[in-house]
Amino acid sequence: MPFDAQNHLIPGTVPAPRAVPQEIERPPYVGLKTPPQYTGDNTYSEEEIEKIRTSGRIASRALDAVGAAVRPGVTTAELDRIGHEAVIGAGAYPSTLGYRGYRASTCTSVNEVICHGIPDDTVLREGDIVNVDITAYLDGYHGDTNRTFRVGEVSEEVDLLVERTHEAMMRGIKAAKPGREVNIIGRVIEQYAKRFGYGVVRDFTGHGVGAAFHTGLIIPHYDSAPSYSDVIVPGMVFTVEPMLTLGGHEWDQWDDDWTVTTRDKSFTAQFEHTVVIRENGFELLTVSD
Repeated sequence: MPFDAQNHLIPGTVPAPRAVPQEIERPPYVGLKTPPQYTGDNTYSEEEIEKIRTSGRIASRALDAVGAAVRPGVTTAELDRIGHEAVIGAGAYPSTLGYRGYRASTCTSVNEVICHGIPDDTVLREGDIVNVDITAYLDGYHGDTNRTFRVGEVSEEVDLLVERTHEAMMRGIKAAKPGREVNIIGRVIEQYAKRFGYGVVRDFTGHGVGAAFHTGLIIPHYDSAPSYSDVIVPGMVFTVEPMLTLGGHEWDQWDDDWTVTTRDKSFTAQFEHTVVIRENGFELLTVSD
């Protein structure tokens, strides 16, 4: 079982990449070491927004299926299988599969893993938490979302971390109004997180998404002003995905070049939505209905 004597996660056995039917369209980066450079901006037409919404709905419904299976005794590889089958069953492609060489259809980040955990034979235990990140690609557009799930009963401290991380995301999203700079999102998130003494991860961020998996637009989750000063405008699409910890924001990366953990091994939670900015607010594009 991939936990050490101190109950910290260690690398497990990763299954082979899952098959995708040939008739499902692949993103242009599949088979390449790095994705083609994105040359568009981060705003979209109504027709394009509907395509992002369709992909986002597929990703959200896949997360619904994964969440229903989270329990003590299930492996992260099994959660990946469920998410993969939900995405391809809807005729979409799981965007992480083949992105910069990533070998799985989801990211599964357990306990102290901040992000980019690779699904393997790790068996989830009572009291663990697992973040599952799913992006679906359909008709040329990506929809990106993640949620943190509780495995059975968790401690009150961890339960509150999960609840408050979701609240931090929503507060950041609500602050994203036309005319403001994108750094307002991180300022609001960090101010809220500091009320509880949480660490706010700085080096992994939200991003522009849609025609590309990552467009180059960066959405920080901490108060980065005056940096990251892109002005928010109607029709802009990006993710907000704060990572909060019970300790510090420093991190380490495993030798797999993907798995990122808190340096102090404290638990960490994350939530993510893809959003579009409107004249008078926002819309979530990664919801199930």
